[in-house]
Amino acid sequence: MSTPENTQSPADGELVSTLSVVEGQPLETRAEGYAKLYDDLRAQLEGGDIPTRD
Repeated sequence: MSTPENTQSPADGELVSTLSVVEGQPLETRAEGYAKLYDDLRAQLEGGDIPTRD
């Protein structure tokens, strides 16, 4: 079974970009950046569990 060479989605690029920004911050503010990223990712993942009302 072969795997595609390019398996990144546009969201992957956005995540990599966000991580690059956080990693470029001074150590004192980096933890805040990671915490915000964690909260954003968790909200996206948990948001899929809530049914929408149309």
